[in-house]
Formats: sequence, structure tokens, C-alpha cells
Amino acid sequence: WGTNEKLIISILAHRNAAQRNLIRKTYAETYGEDLLKSLEKELSNDFERAILLWTMDPAERDAFLANEATKRWTSSNRVLMEIACTRSSHELLLARQAYHSHFKKSLEEDVAFHTTGDFRKLLVLLVSSYRYDGPEVNMTLAKSEAKILRKHISEKEYSHDDFIRILTTRSKAQLNATLNHYNNEFGTAITKVHPYDPWYQSYVLYINVATQK
Repeated sequence: WGTNEKLIISILAHRNAAQRNLIRKTYAETYGEDLLKSLEKELSNDFERAILLWTMDPAERDAFLANEATKRWTSSNRVLMEIACTRSSHELLLARQAYHSHFKKSLEEDVAFHTTGDFRKLLVLLVSSYRYDGPEVNMTLAKSEAKILRKHISEKEYSHDDFIRILTTRSKAQLNATLNHYNNEFGTAITKVHPYDPWYQSYVLYINVATQK
């Protein structure tokens, strides 16, 4: 390859995902090495990152971005939450498998190592969960769990098992139903509670990502 960036761009930048996968497969069969490893050797800095991300399949890309996020973690970092909350359960599983294959460790252990405080508990469960993706909603459960959330939020028990369980294991549809009932029952959106509590605002960031449609 040398450092002929224009050649690399001309080959990879104008190919769709299926074509890029075929190029990777053919390259590996021809040269006995993954194209990504060859690119890592030849490229550097932002150009390397852009080309690698473009060439990866979606699960590999999520794994790469998640690894970056764990190393630069702050409570306002949305990358891990967006990957965990906007991917289907199957897509998240594929990303975790890709992470394990590429980095020789689990995403869960890196998240646990690089995060701190109550939020660590939420994130570890979030990236390791396999949540239902369907539209069905249990309104009786939504009403019950809205009351549970109200109790723990009022007492600022953000690390309580039930508080974390509801946020990390319920489907997007079920969680939205619970939060809607919370708003109707208690007269305020769950995201408007404790506006000056920095720890709670970290959870608000998660809730906003987890419930977006």
C-alpha cells in the first residue's frame, strides 16, 4: 500500500458494505491477513481511524467505538449508552462477540474497570443485557414500576437493585410506558426530577437515550 491515501480512498470509499466485506474476504484469501490489520500497519492518526471504521462491519465498528469510549470515560459520554440502547439485542450481542474476539476480553469487564460509582452498576448491566425488542406493553407492570422508580428517586437510591433492574432490563416500549405513567401519576417527567443533582443527571442522560424512538 505504501502511503497512497488516494488509492485507498478510491478503492474503499466508493464501495457499499457488501462490497467492502467481499474485498476483505478476497484480501484475506489472497494475502493471508485481515485487511484491517494491513491498514493499521500502513495508516496513522485520523485517516487511519476513519478508514478502519468505514471498512469494519457494524458489530466490529461498535466494538471499536465502545473500546475507545471505555478508555475516555466520563459520565456525559454517550457512546456506550447509544450502542447499548439503540442496537437490537441481537446487534448488541454481535458487538460483544466482536469485542471479545478483537480485544481478547469482554466489553463488560472493560466497562467495569473504567467506570466508577453508582453509574458503573447501570452500565455493566446495560451492555450485558439481552432485552426484548417487541412492541408489547404490560400496563399493570408499568404502573407498579413507576411507583418503584418514584420511591427510589425520591430517596436518591440510584444504585438500588430495583431501580437499576427496571432501567436496564425492560424493553424500550415497556420503559416508555412506565415513564409515561410516572409523568401522569406524579405530575412531572422523570427527567425533570433533581435538576441540580449531577449523579441523577447522568441517569437522565441514559433515560433520554434509552427511550428515544
